[in-house]
Parts: sequence; C-alpha cells; structure tokens
Amino acid sequence: MREYPTSNGAAGDDMTSQLVLQEVAATELEESPAAEKASRKQRRQAGGRRSIGMFLCIVPFMVLVFVFSYFPLYGWIYSLFDYRPALGLSGSEFVGLQWFELLVSSPTQVAQIGQVLLNTLAISFLGIATSVLPLIFAIFLNEVRAPWFRNSVQTLTTLPNFISWVLVYMIAFSLFSSSGLVNNVLNDAGLITQPLKFLDTDQNVWLTMTLWGVWKGLGWGAIIYLAAIAGIDQSLYESAKIDGAGRFQLMRYITIPQLMPTYLVLLLLSVANLLNNGMEQYFVFQNAFNKETIQVLDLYVYNIGITGNSLSMATAIGMLKSVISVALLLTVNWIAKRVRGQSIV
Repeated sequence: MREYPTSNGAAGDDMTSQLVLQEVAATELEESPAAEKASRKQRRQAGGRRSIGMFLCIVPFMVLVFVFSYFPLYGWIYSLFDYRPALGLSGSEFVGLQWFELLVSSPTQVAQIGQVLLNTLAISFLGIATSVLPLIFAIFLNEVRAPWFRNSVQTLTTLPNFISWVLVYMIAFSLFSSSGLVNNVLNDAGLITQPLKFLDTDQNVWLTMTLWGVWKGLGWGAIIYLAAIAGIDQSLYESAKIDGAGRFQLMRYITIPQLMPTYLVLLLLSVANLLNNGMEQYFVFQNAFNKETIQVLDLYVYNIGITGNSLSMATAIGMLKSVISVALLLTVNWIAKRVRGQSIV
C-alpha cells in the first residue's frame, strides 16, 4: 500500500487528505484504461479458449454431416454422363444436359412426371391435413387421470412407429387381401359374394396410404406435444381454475395456445418436405394395379434408377427434387420469419 506524508494540525490534516484523494483519483484515472484493456484481453483469451473447445466438440458431427450429406453430392456428376456400370464413369459417354432436356422435351416423360408429382403432392397435403391429429391426441391423452391407462395407451400407439413397413404390409395383407380376414368374415356373414379389393386396386390409394401413415406415426408424433404440455407453466392452470374454468376451457384457452408455436414449426417443416414422402411405404404397397397412383417421387427415382437401369436419368430427377426442396425450405423459412419474427433454420 502506498504511504503518504502527514503534517501536524487539523487544517494540515484536511489539506493532506484532499491531496491524497486527488492523487489517488488521478492515479486511478491514469491506470483505469490500461487495466480495462488488460481485462478485455484476458476475457478475449478466455473466450477464445472456450470457443476452440466447443468447436472441437462439434468437429466429429461436422465430419459425419460432410461424409453422409455433402460428399454424396459428388454423385450428381453421373447426371452428365450416360453411365454404364460395366464401363465405369471414365468409360461412359459424356452427354452434358441431355437427361435434363429429355425430362421436358419428351411428352411421355412429362406426362409421367406430372402424374408422379400429382401423387406426391396429394399424399403430402393429406399428410399435412392430418398433422393436427397427433396434437389433438396428445391433448386428450394428457387429460386422462389414470396414469396406468394413459401410459398403456401411449405405449400401444407408439409401438407401430418401430414396426418396419414390410411388417405393416404383412399385417395389411393378412387383413385386407382377397383371402384375408376381413373378406372371410364378410363372406361368412353373407354380406359379399365376391372378395373386396382393398390392396390390388387403384381406388382411394392416396387416402389409404395416408391412413396407414397416421396409424403408424400417431403415437410417435404425439410425444413432442406431450413434452410441450409438460413444460407449460402450471400457475396458468391454477389461476384459470380459481376463475372457475372447466377442463375444456383449460384446454381451449391455455393448452392449445401454448402448443401452437410447436405445431406451427412442425407444420412449416412439413411444408418444406412436400416432395420428400420417403419410399419404403409405397415400395411395399405398390403392385401392377395401383402403380400409377401410388408412385411418388422417391419411388419413381428408385424405379427409374434400379428397376429401369437408368442411373443417370434417376440422378437428374433427384437433383431437381433436391433443388426444389431447398427452394421450398427457403420460402417457408422466409414466411416463418415474416409471421413469427424469427426463422426456423
């Protein structure tokens, strides 16, 4: 600690104290910029070390994303060749944009792709229309008072999500084929004389596929809403009960409004995935009778590339699908930013 000279007498003491205070203040003023600068440098160094540590933590995930999401984009080069597996890429003929031109120049190809897009969009919009069902199911399931019954229902409705589409088709075949359980029961009851065609027909294919998807994903889709309900501030319910609100009023004025942000985000993501229906479900349910109405874009790419042995054409269609999907995602993100004030990606 710094020592200062002292003097005798009250007046002298006061004067000395004032000089000391002035000198200390002047010293602090002189030292404060340097101390602040040193403090900022230490904070920057500490922040830099933390940032490097966090970056190293996410490096493995960035490597996985690059390997499985971006590195396969190299395969887009196949759309510029008439690729023959036996010759390899180096031995295949370079054709430039021939496959893209063929997609729009051939009337047959245009009509086929138009039907595929119609199937894809119809099933996607039916899926979006039924996306409210997991929300409703979660709200009513949350109102069940008996825990054992609520847990049992949640478990039974979640299990189908873990069943492969191959097993789902086996169940559907056992129940709804011409020799299945439903036709046998109706025939034995004398209600029909000829078996009804549930699977080998092109009627109501979009609706049938949507219903199978709802059955498989209802419980799984409700999990995120049940988690959101558990996070709602309980004081809101208690205040409403004091004001005399009933159970349906609690659901209408508290639960549903609190779930709307979650539902809207999932809805916007569904819109961004309009062209991504997946392939497994439609692959196992397709047959010669319903192929025209069940063939969605993903299944069409598979059929063109693997069944039709035209990998280059399939790659060109897959490229266009990816570009359109990215455009949809950016559009939905822009809408979300305008509506909600913040983007979703």
